[in-house]
Amino acid sequence: MLLPAVALAATLVTPSDGLPAASAERMRALRVARERLEVIDHIVQKGRNAGGYPGAAVVIGRGGYSVVSKGYGTLDWTPESERVSAERSIYDLASLTKVVATTSAIMLLVDDGLIDIDAPIARYLPAFADGDPAKSAVTVTQLLTHHSGLPAGRDLWRSAGNVPEAKAQLLSTRLVCPPGSCYIYSDVGADVLGVLAETVSGQSLDGFLEARLFGPLGMTDTQFRPSRALRDRIAPTESWSRRGYPLRGEVHDENAFALGGVAGHAGLFATAADLGLFAQLMLDRGRVGERQLIRAETIDRFTRRTSGHRALGWDTCDRAASGSERDDPTCGRLFSNRSYGHTGFTGTSLWIDPDRNVFVVLLTNRVHAARVRRPGQLIHDIRADLADAATVALLDVSDEDTARRTAFRADYASEGWNPPVRSRSARSRRARSRSAAVARARSAKASRARASAKAGAAKSAKASKAKAGTSSSVKSRSTRATSAKAKSSRAGSKAKPTTARKKSGR
Repeated sequence: MLLPAVALAATLVTPSDGLPAASAERMRALRVARERLEVIDHIVQKGRNAGGYPGAAVVIGRGGYSVVSKGYGTLDWTPESERVSAERSIYDLASLTKVVATTSAIMLLVDDGLIDIDAPIARYLPAFADGDPAKSAVTVTQLLTHHSGLPAGRDLWRSAGNVPEAKAQLLSTRLVCPPGSCYIYSDVGADVLGVLAETVSGQSLDGFLEARLFGPLGMTDTQFRPSRALRDRIAPTESWSRRGYPLRGEVHDENAFALGGVAGHAGLFATAADLGLFAQLMLDRGRVGERQLIRAETIDRFTRRTSGHRALGWDTCDRAASGSERDDPTCGRLFSNRSYGHTGFTGTSLWIDPDRNVFVVLLTNRVHAARVRRPGQLIHDIRADLADAATVALLDVSDEDTARRTAFRADYASEGWNPPVRSRSARSRRARSRSAAVARARSAKASRARASAKAGAAKSAKASKAKAGTSSSVKSRSTRATSAKAKSSRAGSKAKPTTARKKSGR
């Protein structure tokens, strides 16, 4: 049940503390080398110094404790901006919404016996298959693994005038391939799952999750459509937007905004500390204290690789699942193949390794006026480096030699984040060279055209002359023949009277 807006705002102004911090003694018990974690400062600062993001929040946990919980930089690029805190700073999670919110809601409803993930979605949402019989075959599992045949996205922000209209258009989206025949990472599919959760639960997605997950876990700073009272704690995203104003505390994704700010694929905001609580719940297979929030069997089923490299809702770290494209996933090189996680477009990520009992949370606002020329490559490398750094710090996984030999992308690949820009004079020289080459090519083409036209004219004239000569010869022969015929005719006329006289003389 949704709390009243005023009470909810008052509750959420106080930041969550997250997991308890591990003392030096606890770190030793957890088999974590504190000195090896120092490289994390270097990695995150390297990304910030390159212009990838103004600030970042990192939480790394093991065994129910946070071994790293730290903020870096500021919420924006201005000198007066607030410093980032893992416990206080709130970030737009973007597509982390798909797993933290939507997939979790589906897991809870599966436990309640209200959803069968092998059933067609049309069983619960008849409007989904209206007018398109092929959509009646789409299952909940296919939506969770992005094999439904739905497109990657749809511009609801362009076509819908209000939230009900946006939801109607969402459900009427046509398939682009038969269900189960293709993999298309689909925001549309995640949004349909969000509508499914609301329909089956009889509650709004945000209200259901607050009552069943975020509230019981103590995730007091995790919410859709955060209160304006929290604005100063929220990292901004776009410095300007299609909505005509900068975005801060309002969902970055345009389609999520068209759906009212509460959507299956985006819209959730949270602190890194809150996500640490959620990650620990996943490692503890759905249990918090004495309470089983989600059945262990459901956690296992949803986080196990199901199709390609996808689990149910989650991505996985199985590098062999789909060939070379997975050679360097954002979970790094050292997380186990059973690891699962997800990323968000705004610069967020969460990776969980059940074999090593460790998780890594990274929150940034890399979409906020990034100063790096390749922000996508930078955030990919930082995500992967943090996962590797967390693994190297585990004494029961990595020895001293392994730790010393581990190379981080922030050191050997950072030149690729900001490739050299050609000087203006060099660009001008190249531009002039290209222009001259184009001019020469055009001139040569024009010369060839003139030569061709001249040759054609000469050939035409020659042909005309030859035709004229042939015509004259024929005419001359015709004239001579006519003259000869005339002479012959006259000669004949003179001979005829003589013959007549000879006949009359008989």
